[in-house]
Amino acid sequence: MFNNIEFASPVFLYLLLIIPLLAGWYIWKGLRNYGDVRVADSSAFGNTHSGFRHYIFHGLFVLRMLAVAALIIALARPQSSSRGQNVTIEGIDVVTALDVSGSMLAEDFKPNRLEAAKVVAGDFIAGRPNDRIGLVIFSGESFTQCPLTTDHSVVEALTKDVKSGVLEDGTAIGDGLATAVNRLRESMAISKVIILLTDGENNRGSVDPLSAAEIAKLYGVRVYTIGVGTNGMAPMPARDIFGRKTYQQVEVRIDEETLKQIADITGGTYFRATGNSSLKEIFDEIDQMEKSKIDVTDFQVKSEEFFPLVILALMLLALEFLLRSTVLKMLP
Repeated sequence: MFNNIEFASPVFLYLLLIIPLLAGWYIWKGLRNYGDVRVADSSAFGNTHSGFRHYIFHGLFVLRMLAVAALIIALARPQSSSRGQNVTIEGIDVVTALDVSGSMLAEDFKPNRLEAAKVVAGDFIAGRPNDRIGLVIFSGESFTQCPLTTDHSVVEALTKDVKSGVLEDGTAIGDGLATAVNRLRESMAISKVIILLTDGENNRGSVDPLSAAEIAKLYGVRVYTIGVGTNGMAPMPARDIFGRKTYQQVEVRIDEETLKQIADITGGTYFRATGNSSLKEIFDEIDQMEKSKIDVTDFQVKSEEFFPLVILALMLLALEFLLRSTVLKMLP
């Protein structure tokens, strides 16, 4: 849409002042051209009245003045302008490495650690429309639940489908981190990030967590680590001999030292989440720390609009010439 009309040479608009001068000259000249004859009685002339041609003859002058006005405005070079923006987005590739071991079913979070993490991770994904997002799950082994994609509806759906027990139980932090790094290995994004969320200690897998951290550093991947669990004891669901659901209190054991080292090696940060609200605050903080860079450039496009005015002026002059040469032709 055009925002406005501007003139490249507005000084020519002052020439429009000659139009009222020409109109005054035309009226004065017309009065001078009428003869002044005095008679004693005008009854001999009958009921004379001006004909149709007399009334429209002055329209020739109006047509010419309109043509002159159009040409003067065309000389001022009217230009229409439209504005817009070029937006350049330097996206971030983010992979969430989510622990799905049996201990993630502990209910010190509501309804449990895993479900709370899924909800917060889903909100995090929804709030980053410009980034590619991926998901890796791990317990005793690791698996890519969703490769990097910009289709966030797919990532959110696959995140909701995550369940504990689909993989061999245990906590292979090194394998989970290594799998996540592998998803980012060939990424060309301006920033590559892994959010590693676990509630335990590394006790399974073939890759040492710190070795995986060194690999992440080699590929320029920053790792934010989150230790999930309250301090002390946590209620863990279990079944009695009759199959009824019961709870047993288990000790929360998180290898915070290793998680801190992973974050330090890769330039990330370690967080401790002890409840639903603190977990959400952690994801919000990471969201603020890893914002996509957006460059916005304003531009303005101008288009010359004088050509229609020139065509209009020529049409008016042609119409004046045609009328003057035909129906309004004056005899010498």
